[in-house]
Amino acid sequence: MNALLEIANLSIAFGGLKAVQDFSLTLQRGDLHGLIGPNGAGKTTVFNLLTGVYRPVTGAVRLNGRLLNGLRPHQIAAAGLARTFQSSRLFADLTVLDNVRIGCQLRATRGLLATVLRTSRQVGLERGIRARCDELLATFGLAARRRELARNLPYGDQRRLEMARALATSPQVLLLDEPAAGMNPQEKAALRELIRSVRRQFGVTILLIEHDMSVVMDICERITVLDYGETIAVGTPGEVQRDPKVIAAYLGTTDTRAP
Repeated sequence: MNALLEIANLSIAFGGLKAVQDFSLTLQRGDLHGLIGPNGAGKTTVFNLLTGVYRPVTGAVRLNGRLLNGLRPHQIAAAGLARTFQSSRLFADLTVLDNVRIGCQLRATRGLLATVLRTSRQVGLERGIRARCDELLATFGLAARRRELARNLPYGDQRRLEMARALATSPQVLLLDEPAAGMNPQEKAALRELIRSVRRQFGVTILLIEHDMSVVMDICERITVLDYGETIAVGTPGEVQRDPKVIAAYLGTTDTRAP
């Protein structure tokens, strides 16, 4: 089976600090994979390398066989790789609807003349964007808040809006950076089901960074563990839980039940 996302030997250093060293990962279509490790392990740096925020010193990233090295972030998003961020990057002064609409615009092709003349193609394009926005807002439980400013949403809703906006770009691979951060136990339980539902409904492959082990161990089929920029373990949740290196570096115990 041909891999959807192939990451081979990615490395980057800041000054004398090796932030990520020889990171490799292969994702097949439909995978739900976790990326964990202690603070400073290099997880978000990996996401920044994948999405063009940083350029790797060594290594390659391929999506459907296409080399992404050297592309700008918007080009990588257009290629089919989208992300959320550890801290909110919403357009705070725009409405919920407009935040999602902006994501849809990535794949909209239009000309000035068609926009001015309101051609049938232009009208059809706008109708499709509205339908896509409606679908995403309903999926993420945000339809009733579509006219509210993003800054006025509760924190949990802001996290869901970020996911909806990323999905609006129609990605093949969705990178989620700590989607459960700041959520209460009830919100985290709902998030688990939402992530599973998103994968089924939109056919997207998911790579997930998360510190809450109860979330990671519950929804991820395989997990990669980083420590000081190096991969120390790869395996199923059960295998990772039992790995002595992981226990020493991050988990601290084989009991991942929430307190």
